[in-house]
Order: sequence, then structure tokens, then C-alpha cells
Amino acid sequence: MADHIVSAFTEELDRLSADILRMGGIVEQMISDACNAVLHNDMELARDVVARDPQVDKIEADVERQIVSLIARRQPMAHDLRSVFAALKVSGELERIGDLSKNVAKRALGLETAVFPEMRSGVARMAQPVARQLHLVLDAYASGNASAAKAVWDSDDEIDQHYNALFREMLTYMIEDPRSISDGAHMLFMAKNLERIGDHCTNIAEFVFFQVTGENLVPQDRQKY
Repeated sequence: MADHIVSAFTEELDRLSADILRMGGIVEQMISDACNAVLHNDMELARDVVARDPQVDKIEADVERQIVSLIARRQPMAHDLRSVFAALKVSGELERIGDLSKNVAKRALGLETAVFPEMRSGVARMAQPVARQLHLVLDAYASGNASAAKAVWDSDDEIDQHYNALFREMLTYMIEDPRSISDGAHMLFMAKNLERIGDHCTNIAEFVFFQVTGENLVPQDRQKY
């Protein structure tokens, strides 16, 4: 492949990665803002999070068009093909994270003003490790760091433990005060959405690891903490 063609191809891959990281930055902020809306009963912020979702969808559609064009024109092989495959998969995972963040914000709009502050803070508390996982896996994607991606993949159980603890906490509030059942149901759905975001972060970690190494991560190799 001529040098100028190689250079142009590299530029296209870099532009693709930049778009995906821009998409990742938006959904990362959506998670934070959605949970702040829950914590502070900020309805304006919740509506703003919902309104950002179409922007994420548009970037994903643009990324898909770039990938189709790139494959048709460049016919990438080996590591380059893995990079294109990872870009397609990562953009899809980020789009779903955006949807789940939007769902948290929409649930916030349905909460009663007098909902227990402890219930609000429980959801916000769970969002912290979830947002951290997304940030770390996006860093791994940006730097092509397979070991960092595997560290995110290995720590999937941490999110599950947060979810299980929050689930029990919400049930306790609902049992003690039946008036909190409606809000508690919203909170449980929020917690499940956050847990699913953690799963999507794990999926991204798998794609990053494959992109860099050409190998697949398998559950038997997951390190326990």
C-alpha cells in the first residue's frame, strides 16, 4: 500500500476513534448528570439528559457510515480490521449506555418530591463505580491498553455487588414504609439500569482487549478480587 494511502487510512481510523471517544464523553456525562438529577431532585437536569440521547444516536449512525465506507474502500486486514470491528462494537455499546442513562433520568422525573433522601443517595452512590468503570475502559480504548481493559473486565463483580446491596436497601425502605413502594420501584429500575451499564463497560473491555491482542477474554480467566 502506497505511503500516502497508508497515511490517509490512519487518519480515517484516528477520526473514527475520535468520534467514538466524543460519544463516550457524552454518555459519561449523561450518567453523572442523570444521577445528580436523582440526588438533588433536579428535574431540569433530568430533562436535559433525556434531550441529549438523540445526539448519541446521531454519532453512532455517523460512525457506522464511516465504517461501511472504510471497509468498502480500504479492505482492512489483521490489526486494522480488528480496530474497525472494535469501533463498530464499542459505538453500539456506548449507544446502549446512553439509552440506559436516559432511562435513569426519565425515572427521576417520576419520583415524588418527598422520596427518602437515603434512597436518592443510594442510587447516586452506585453510579460512582459505574461511571469510573466507563471512564477507565474509555481510557483503555484511547490508549490501546489491553491490561487496563482486562482490569475493567476483571472488576465486573464489583458493580454486581453494589447492585445487590442497593436492591436489599431499597426493599428494606419499601417494607418499612409502604408509601415508598412507588418511588422504590423507580429506584430499583434505576439501579438495574446502572448494573446494565456496568455490563456494557465489560463488553467494551472485551472488544478493546481483542483489538489490541487478537485474543478473546473468557470467563474462566476472570480474576476475582
